[in-house]
Amino acid sequence: MASFLISQPALEQNARVLAQVAQKSGAHMLLALKAFSTTSCFSTLRPFAAGCCASGLYEARLAAQHMGGHVAVYSPAYRPAELEELLGFAHHIDFNSIPQWQRYREQCLRHPRVQSGELLLGLRVNPCFSTGHTPLYDPCVPGSRLGIPPEQLVGADLTGISGLHFHTLCEQGAQELVDTFRAFEKNFGTLLASPQIRYLNMGGGHWITKPNYDREALISLVREVRECYGVEVYLEPGEAWCVHTGVLRARVLDVFESLGYRHAILDVSASAHMPDVLEMPYRPDVYAVRPAEEQAGGTPAVQLPGESYAPAGEAGELPYTYRLGAPTCLAGDVIGDFSFAAPLQPDDEIVLDDMTHYTIVKTTHFNGVPHPALQILQPDGSISTVCRLDYADFERRLG
Repeated sequence: MASFLISQPALEQNARVLAQVAQKSGAHMLLALKAFSTTSCFSTLRPFAAGCCASGLYEARLAAQHMGGHVAVYSPAYRPAELEELLGFAHHIDFNSIPQWQRYREQCLRHPRVQSGELLLGLRVNPCFSTGHTPLYDPCVPGSRLGIPPEQLVGADLTGISGLHFHTLCEQGAQELVDTFRAFEKNFGTLLASPQIRYLNMGGGHWITKPNYDREALISLVREVRECYGVEVYLEPGEAWCVHTGVLRARVLDVFESLGYRHAILDVSASAHMPDVLEMPYRPDVYAVRPAEEQAGGTPAVQLPGESYAPAGEAGELPYTYRLGAPTCLAGDVIGDFSFAAPLQPDDEIVLDDMTHYTIVKTTHFNGVPHPALQILQPDGSISTVCRLDYADFERRLG
């Protein structure tokens, strides 16, 4: 059966890097639950994270119950009952529009936790400065609903607002953050410098744990912001906590030729289990599992004793090319065209690399495809299965 396999040691290695950046810069480093919410791994991350950022009530409750620490919440819009519950335990609540702030301002300002300063309120703003390459993930595209553009703050009653929040990056480096902050500073610097603003949340999308990320540039920027504006700085990476920490292990169900292509049907689905393959689009590194004695030489994020890994190539690069597809009725549910040194056979095992972030949190039961199990590779080399969904879970979700 297919499984997501996450390496606990790799998670801790990323967490140590992020904690070091936080210590050197003075930033508060939050875990973005929208990218990774596997609570069985929170004990590994808890010593290194200041808390979590949440996209609404359910994630916020997950953070408070399983992670602890600071809970920062932002949503494009809040329901009244959800907001009332959030007021009881969140530490930052950021609003997406002036009308939302106006609607809930009096309710918020009356709350004892706001009056005591235990809970601070902020606004997400839009610097209107794009650095991304995929419009689907760019909050600064024309017509974006995310964040308040600068002209809408003119004349607005911001009494009770203590923080500003921008989030514009996606899988990007420190220079893109520096450039974005300069655009933000140009549009919102006067407000940032006012005594009422106590925190700045610079969002996520920072590839801090990537080997080529300029961490010193990030540290320098955070220090500058803290010293020049006297605010607390929050960063909320998601992918950086869990990049290169896990794989999706799948099996070949069938191999056949049709319309000029060799097809290999796997027991996993891009649409149901790794939607970024279709949305970004993202092409994962793929490996064929071989016996250890074959010395294949591949290096997926999680490697098991007794196995060797033969990396797949681009279509036509190696002798045997296959279109890797899913066992669903969606015609476009295809992972991509990959070539292998040896032919694929039913029951062969395939490893899809780097499948922790934005996979487990997005999975569905589309087409009734069995859900991959969730497994953790422990420091001692043992594997624990922490979640295995079955037919009853599929049936329950459908009412």
